[in-house]
Amino acid sequence: MVSDAFLCSETGRIDILLSILEGYYLEKRLDEIEKRYEELNSMLCDSSVISDQNRYREIAKERSDIEEMVTFYRSFKKLNHDLEESRMMIKQEEEKELRDFIASEIEEMEKKLEAEKEKLLILLIPRDPNDEKDIIMEIRAGAGGEEAALFAGELFRMYGKYAEKQHWKVELWSSNETGLGGYKEVIFSITGKRVYSRLKFESGVHRVQRVPATEASGRIHTSTVTVAVLVEPEEVEIEINPNDLRIDTYRSSGAGGQHVNKTDSAVRITHLPTNIVVACQDERSQHQNREKAMRILRAKLLEQQQISQEKEIAEARKLQVGSGDRSEKIRTYNFPQSRITDHRIGFTAHNLELVLEGELEDILEALASYSKQTAIQG
Repeated sequence: MVSDAFLCSETGRIDILLSILEGYYLEKRLDEIEKRYEELNSMLCDSSVISDQNRYREIAKERSDIEEMVTFYRSFKKLNHDLEESRMMIKQEEEKELRDFIASEIEEMEKKLEAEKEKLLILLIPRDPNDEKDIIMEIRAGAGGEEAALFAGELFRMYGKYAEKQHWKVELWSSNETGLGGYKEVIFSITGKRVYSRLKFESGVHRVQRVPATEASGRIHTSTVTVAVLVEPEEVEIEINPNDLRIDTYRSSGAGGQHVNKTDSAVRITHLPTNIVVACQDERSQHQNREKAMRILRAKLLEQQQISQEKEIAEARKLQVGSGDRSEKIRTYNFPQSRITDHRIGFTAHNLELVLEGELEDILEALASYSKQTAIQG
């Protein structure tokens, strides 16, 4: 019969072996990336590459994509080299005070090396190809009537405030306002640097708990708002057959003056194969509304493709942060306790007022960090 001591010993040996293998393959992969980085540097000095602007841009982008990783790896190697030297020094040092000093330095370097190794693993995670892209965001009132519509308006304002802090541009595309200033639906775009990378985890059901202004008894009501974050694709990414479309025009409703009521400027497009319907009415011309409706349709078709791909991935491994499904409850905004809770990662903070003013960095960073950690663990 195998003893517990033997099992513990064998487990320890296996852990050490796995650690060595992990370190070997990590270093091998990073050496290859560093070598490729030097190759790209040489290519950028080649006259034939310089004369071909498209080729030059491709190489410059590839170099830029790995530059941070290479810089970090070189720092990691230097730290590892310094650590090995310190370990050799402590073996040769006879004076106790110096040995103690070197030992404390070794301990600090080992901690730092482990932390930097984890960062390198994160940098090695393949980037989401959509991270650099702009987005189209849809916010729709769900359960809760006027209260839900009012909160939809508050979320619209929250994302607008956050975008302003990031120096991004927000453009309203379509909206359906209520009499009290809320929105049954609002669709808008956000353009800027790495927009999707920061906001991609916002899709889902956002729940609000508070006492509505119209509630005389002071009872807390629960309402919901659905948020969808869509990547805005290039036209070449999503090909649409004109024969697959039914395009209707009609008179816009809501604010806009006499022009709105007298012209058929609003556009509704139905994609017949998928039965996806999009509409746009906020622009003054039919042409502008049609162009925006087509952009929304492309984004929805791309989303549909991505959902199919993600379902396949989900069968192989656990999804990183929720499913991205619009029906999934992802977050609760509790006004009486000034509490915001993200149910996917167990994040809770008591700064609801600041969050609604666009201070989203803490929660967005927590979501991004959780996603990276999950990817590392597989």
